[in-house]
Amino acid sequence: MKAVIFDLDGVITDTAEYHYLAWKSLADELDLPFDKEFNEKLKGVSRMESLELILSLGDAAYSDEEKNALAEKKNDLYKEMIQKVTPADLLPGIEALLKELQEAGIGIALASASKNAPFILDRLGVTHYFNHVVDVNLIKQGKPDPEIFLTGAAKLGVLPEDCVGIEDAEAGIESILSAGMYAVGVGNPAQMQKADLIVSSTAELSLSLLKENFKQKTK
Repeated sequence: MKAVIFDLDGVITDTAEYHYLAWKSLADELDLPFDKEFNEKLKGVSRMESLELILSLGDAAYSDEEKNALAEKKNDLYKEMIQKVTPADLLPGIEALLKELQEAGIGIALASASKNAPFILDRLGVTHYFNHVVDVNLIKQGKPDPEIFLTGAAKLGVLPEDCVGIEDAEAGIESILSAGMYAVGVGNPAQMQKADLIVSSTAELSLSLLKENFKQKTK
């Protein structure tokens, strides 16, 4: 195991509620029946794809220009909300894991669909742990395509088979597995069935747990 590549939302912090509230505000304005159940479909999905899914709840047609303006509006609302993020919003055990990985000389990258990821890492006070943050603007295919995780491995100079990917969404797990990496799922086992290792909380993650399970898998 030479590198660990993290998703952001649901793994390092949880800004999902802010995403939901921002999308909900936009949907209410457009008179679309958007709720928390439908919001589950947006997990790990890019901003424009999320917008398309929400707009599919209604019959109105929008030009590309209008869609871009709506996506920008949602992002402005979201950015306003994430100003409140502090290091206290790191999920349990994550900083300890990042420290362990860094001290062990294991590469650390972030593979998030969020264009706001660098800002959020900065707000959380953990940017210095990451050797690389994949620039989502340069990614052509979103998850479940493996491109974002393969890019992370390439930037770290590590082969995909020597990487562990950590995700909280089904699309993310598929992305990791398609990249040929060891997949760790955090959260609901029903959404993580294909993962190599499943933990119910980030508090369970540690360097020893990852190394031991990775070693068994690759024997």
